[in-house]
Amino acid sequence: MKKIWIGFFSVVILSFIALIWVGTEIYQTQPPTPDVVIVRETQEVVFTKEDIQVGQNVWESIGGMEVGSIWGHGSYVAPDWTADWIHKEANFMLNAWAQKDFNTDYESLEVERKAALKARLIKHIKTNTYNASDHSIMISAARFDAIKQNSKYYATIFSEGHEQYAIPEGALVDTEKLEKLNAFLFWTSWAASTNRPDKEYTYTSNWPHEPLIDNTITPDSQIWSGFSVVLLLLFIGILTYYYVRNHEKGEAVTHPNEDPLTKIILTKSQESVLKYFIVISLLIGLQIVLGILTVHYTVEGQAFFGFDLASVLPYSITRTWHTQLAVFWIAATWLATGLFLAPMISGKEMKFQVFGINFLFIALLIIVLGSMLGEWLGVHQFLDLTTNFFFGHQGYEYMDLGRFWQLFLAVGLVLWVIMVGRHVLHGIRKKDDAKHLLIILLISVVAIGMFFFSGLMYGENSSLPVINYWRWWLVHLWVEGFFEVFATVIIAFVFLKMKILSAKTAGKASIASATIFLAGGIIGTLHHLYYSGTPVQAIALGATFSALEVVPLTLMGFEIRENWNLLKSNQWIQKYKWPIFFFIAVAFWNMIGAGVFGFLINPPIALYYIQGLNTTAVHAHTALFGVYGMLSMGFIIICLRFYSNREWNTIKLKRAFWFLNIGLITMVVLSLLPVGIIQAYTSITKGYSFARDAELLYSPTVQTLKWLRMVGDILFSIGIFYFCWFAIQETIYCLKKDKLNYKSSQNTVTSALKKIF
Repeated sequence: MKKIWIGFFSVVILSFIALIWVGTEIYQTQPPTPDVVIVRETQEVVFTKEDIQVGQNVWESIGGMEVGSIWGHGSYVAPDWTADWIHKEANFMLNAWAQKDFNTDYESLEVERKAALKARLIKHIKTNTYNASDHSIMISAARFDAIKQNSKYYATIFSEGHEQYAIPEGALVDTEKLEKLNAFLFWTSWAASTNRPDKEYTYTSNWPHEPLIDNTITPDSQIWSGFSVVLLLLFIGILTYYYVRNHEKGEAVTHPNEDPLTKIILTKSQESVLKYFIVISLLIGLQIVLGILTVHYTVEGQAFFGFDLASVLPYSITRTWHTQLAVFWIAATWLATGLFLAPMISGKEMKFQVFGINFLFIALLIIVLGSMLGEWLGVHQFLDLTTNFFFGHQGYEYMDLGRFWQLFLAVGLVLWVIMVGRHVLHGIRKKDDAKHLLIILLISVVAIGMFFFSGLMYGENSSLPVINYWRWWLVHLWVEGFFEVFATVIIAFVFLKMKILSAKTAGKASIASATIFLAGGIIGTLHHLYYSGTPVQAIALGATFSALEVVPLTLMGFEIRENWNLLKSNQWIQKYKWPIFFFIAVAFWNMIGAGVFGFLINPPIALYYIQGLNTTAVHAHTALFGVYGMLSMGFIIICLRFYSNREWNTIKLKRAFWFLNIGLITMVVLSLLPVGIIQAYTSITKGYSFARDAELLYSPTVQTLKWLRMVGDILFSIGIFYFCWFAIQETIYCLKKDKLNYKSSQNTVTSALKKIF
């Protein structure tokens, strides 16, 4: 075990050294925010630093990444504003020069004249005119004219609305805010179209693909993509060899003939956790309803089957709530599972545990409802910009909630760490065979509480590259990193309690799995940051280590087989059939959703062309719900199975399981993936802005594919309905069961006293 622990800590320490080193490079080499943007010919001031910073706050307040995207990060209905600005600016300048010099539009020119004008454009756009001494950017008068045209165009979109972009009329009407929003959009396009000092590529490594200014994929992206594929194949071979050679060497376990958990003593705190499952089920249902509204906006823009909803619930709000609720209910399930299993780990009920569980429950309700209200108020411009940052909409996908709600949640997580951690510590002090398993569990529990604070590492006026760096620490490391370790250990602990695994094997396997996950997962965080104003080191390390993330996922077929064989080992294990089925689904979607569809967008050469297209939505749905959602549902079922004392009628669970999985497959195969492939082809052949343009997204073929998604969505929604019905019904039974048992015991005591007296 000593060697395994050395390997684990070596991987974690070295990985964080590399991740933090790239972070320092991001701070030092990020695109500069100029004090002023000046027209060379007239010395007129176009934008100031304050304009750009306030413009970023304005963009955040209207929904930020929930209204189109910036540098490829965000939602898919409206354009990527960076790519759209660059393309429109380039077109305007080329046509203005063509009219002036040749009295015709650019597309009508001969090839030679086109080439000459394009060369002039590239010189105007890609030459870095940032002056480090006075912190100014010089632009040409021709570019200034294009900026004025773009500013007028975007002001019209956000003030008057745009149906195909799902932007309602009056989304932003304040003239000063509109001007500052345009300043921010210009800056994002300047960084994406201007070469770094002494380099032949832009601050965003030539993203987006825009042929008009020769924004094409860099050699670094191509080289590191190839290297990542080679590494992937190499380590799949090594890990497969290791698995085949060692997977039968675990300590032999004789499975008991009866369920060892039937005599488990349940505690008052475990009963207190049950109410979480009712609220979580309601949150799941609400998330699906909001998902239906969100996806329908992609085909009807401002309405839901003719009903005008956009004025009250615009796309930016429904998508915010849809994605945020996914994180809320999944995280709440895992936290509730930790609280439920805590007394089983320590073997005792701790003081104030019930109080802490009830406090966290109330805090959860306040955070969920309060943050949703704040986001609605922020998007509808009822809050000033600073108030919006703290209580409204921060504008960043998966962490949209205001800073106050983040702090509130952070306090709750610290309390959760204490409540679960003390039980785990008590279990460790027993110094039995489960010690190593519980140590890695304690590490994951502490990490879950600690790494949430990474989302607090930026401020209201931090730059976009810095915000994205810390945002992915939270979204990737917190969720995909340490929650993944926590889940692995929790499943191992459950199987240990069922005497399916030995304590030694469970501990060894959990530490080894955590080491493998984190070897790719920590530095693999950088694969989200290839083209976010980051240096080339992000591409090199991100491509290399994100390939390693995929390696263990390719072997999930073995886990599926082992779980399936487990069901056939003893009759009493059939009692746990459906939790195990959900764990089998997790392994399947880990292999397909996180593995196949994850690697589809991981290499730089792929992400360069398809970042922010429906291919990303394929990965998001199959990995977030397929892995973390299914795992959460499995946790709910296993906790209810431990608590419930009756035989289950599993017809609802059976329907839930199959409708969920078939529905998820159907929505991907019939809609999301085909649309993503069409967009990818367009991005590669014509340019990224065309792949996000309404002309493509509202074309007859794509619209048909969008409508076909209804088939999968309906099947999936039926599965959600059956799962929530079962979970709420069984939870209510468990709560009533305790009250009935309490009354029964009271009646027994009363009868005895009557006989005595």
